[in-house]
Amino acid sequence: MGKPAEKAFYRFVVLFFNCLVTFGSYFCFDIPSVLQDQFQGNLTCPNSTVSNGTSANGTAECVEGLGMTPEEYNLLYAIYAWTNALVVIMAGFLIDKLGNCFGVFLFSFLTVLGSTIFALGSHFKGTSYLLPLMLTGRLLFGSGNGSLTLVQNRITSFWFKGKELALAFGLTLAFSRLGSVLNFFLTQKFEANFGLQWTLWGGTLLCVLGFLAAITVSMLDKVGMRQLGLDGAIQEESRKVRVQDVGKLSLRYWLLVLTIMFFYNGIFPFVADASFCPLVHDRLSQHCSTHLVHLKRCNCFLCQDYVGLRGVFAVGCAVLTLPVFALLAFTFVPPLVSTIWLGVTYSFAAASMWPSIPLVVPQATLGTAMGLATSVQMIGIGLSNLFVGQILGTKSSDAKIPLWRWQRMMIFMLGNTICCIVTSIILNIVDHRQGGTLNKTTKRNATEESPGTAEQDSLLQGQEEFDGDDPGQSISINRS
Repeated sequence: MGKPAEKAFYRFVVLFFNCLVTFGSYFCFDIPSVLQDQFQGNLTCPNSTVSNGTSANGTAECVEGLGMTPEEYNLLYAIYAWTNALVVIMAGFLIDKLGNCFGVFLFSFLTVLGSTIFALGSHFKGTSYLLPLMLTGRLLFGSGNGSLTLVQNRITSFWFKGKELALAFGLTLAFSRLGSVLNFFLTQKFEANFGLQWTLWGGTLLCVLGFLAAITVSMLDKVGMRQLGLDGAIQEESRKVRVQDVGKLSLRYWLLVLTIMFFYNGIFPFVADASFCPLVHDRLSQHCSTHLVHLKRCNCFLCQDYVGLRGVFAVGCAVLTLPVFALLAFTFVPPLVSTIWLGVTYSFAAASMWPSIPLVVPQATLGTAMGLATSVQMIGIGLSNLFVGQILGTKSSDAKIPLWRWQRMMIFMLGNTICCIVTSIILNIVDHRQGGTLNKTTKRNATEESPGTAEQDSLLQGQEEFDGDDPGQSISINRS
């Protein structure tokens, strides 16, 4: 009778709790986007005109809120991105050195602490403490949430290595985005009934539930390692990880990182600001169409498991995203069409890009590699949020932003998509010259793998060829 950790059900139990780790934090992350009216609303309104949106006849009414300007509001997202960019590099290295239990506990706790301070800041409306407290909360929240995703991906890539890896990645992302979807459906109604402050505290409670899930998955991971007899070997491999290993990351890895950065530069700032954009005048267009498609991500990742061709998908998604912002900026095509289109390409892009990273880096430095990738991505997103804030250009929370400024914002998104196309094409060229790892089809993979691989083989494989700067290099890989 085998040990529980050697059976398939055990790794799916790990996956279940691993999915729950970031559910609450993703819910919290997009609360400002859903409640942008309240964050940028007036500090006071005459009692007869207070509203949570628009009146029945379609005319805008006074929305009472925190009184933030567009620049201050975008700074909430920019500081989150900058914090990720700085913290995740060291976080990835620490995870490689100290293991998953340390990482998942620390970073999940930071999301709870950050969301708590963020909610507390909302009680200081109209004072000079409001913005510093809320920025501090987003800073701590960003320190935890981005790094927490690294641990989550690291756990997934070990327990499902060689076994439905892309599907497992898809499920973790789908659960995370389920938090975003429920945020869209529930947050506005909750805020209308209980107010902004209690809404933010509700998000904090969800982060606490994620913290409990993090403790559970860390225990399952540790017990499973012990049952498989890998805990000693893992600690030994962890001690070998050095900062100098970053220099061994291949050109393909860096091209993949740039491709991810440019693609997300056109997504996150768009989601953050589109609820105020007259070019996307329907909230259903901005949130529902985009986030509901995120729930279909597991299908996209399952497709990648069976089809492969990740490099080709990356180019295709970038090319197909190109018309979205042009349609929004210069045509009268209903915005629902463009945003659903964007949601579909986003889903397939995520399925092709992020699971490609474990294919081009050694497993022992996966945490560091994922941290660097997230850092570069967040640097780009943070700068993009700042640029968008400057493009929209108003200093007043109640000033109407002219249409031509929104068009310039869409042109900026369009430019990022063009850069994504360029880097993804170069990535495919380099990958082809180094063996075509990213574009291997299922048929090719099947002929290269020996038949009859046992369940435990996916967990215990000790050597794997790593196609880096030296195509013939072979590196021992274990997970810490």
